[in-house]
Amino acid sequence: MPIDAAKATSAEPRTTELAWDHKDVQLYHLGIGAGAATPEKPHPVTDPDELRYTLESTLRVLPAFATVAGGGMAVAGGLAAPGIDVDLAAVLHGGQTVTVHRALPVSGRATQTSSVPAVYDKGKAAVIVLRSEVADDDGPLWTCDTQIFVRGEGGFGGERGPSARLELPDRAPDLRTERHIRPDQALLYRLSGDWNPLHADPEFAKLAGFDRPILHGLCTYGVTLKAVVDTLLGGDVTRVRSYTTRFAGVVFPGETLRIRMWQEPGRVQVSVTAADRDEAPVLADTVVEHS
Repeated sequence: MPIDAAKATSAEPRTTELAWDHKDVQLYHLGIGAGAATPEKPHPVTDPDELRYTLESTLRVLPAFATVAGGGMAVAGGLAAPGIDVDLAAVLHGGQTVTVHRALPVSGRATQTSSVPAVYDKGKAAVIVLRSEVADDDGPLWTCDTQIFVRGEGGFGGERGPSARLELPDRAPDLRTERHIRPDQALLYRLSGDWNPLHADPEFAKLAGFDRPILHGLCTYGVTLKAVVDTLLGGDVTRVRSYTTRFAGVVFPGETLRIRMWQEPGRVQVSVTAADRDEAPVLADTVVEHS
């Protein structure tokens, strides 16, 4: 069944109740590498800076947790929208933005309102844009904008959508670091709610065109934000205002991410590549805006 873009974008917003507690936050942080050794922290398990991600008495919430809070996945919500019926094996995450309205609580209950503001026709593929706005009794918490890339679903005559790319600064990065992805990283990360078998089942991965399971794009997204916060923002998760990226390539568990950062007033521009595959692009057009 092809995508009905008009039906998807005109549908009434859907609401979902979300709930999470410290265990969900801790599991997410472990899934993106909290407590693992890095070039900056060779002995991290008892490091006070890492305990802010892993110990309930000092816990702070990395804003990228918004993508999995309540076990709800923005991608899954987009695929359940009226007018959209696609093959999961044809789906890839195209891009992600999280805008933070205030610090994320360690535990909470909130209402998520989801809509599809746009469906773009890329010719051989479609891009579904999903917006999820989350608020609790005290007001707005965060907004997620998710781009879902669906192979084979283009050609329906819709708008092509924006295609501008963000150029990297013409100078050496202010900081370069690496993050190793453990072989079991995807198996741990999927416990936060993304059960797509693409990240665990070798046979399903082959159906999607990969010789083995790949890492969740949102896991790379979280790993990268944590690296920026830990190295350039003094470990203060509350300084993050928004975080956007385009998923430019895949990561295989067991590889190493090379993360380059350029500081600018109020923001950090980031490039992420696969160090083991000749600097193959992983995240592009990536910006962390901060206070």
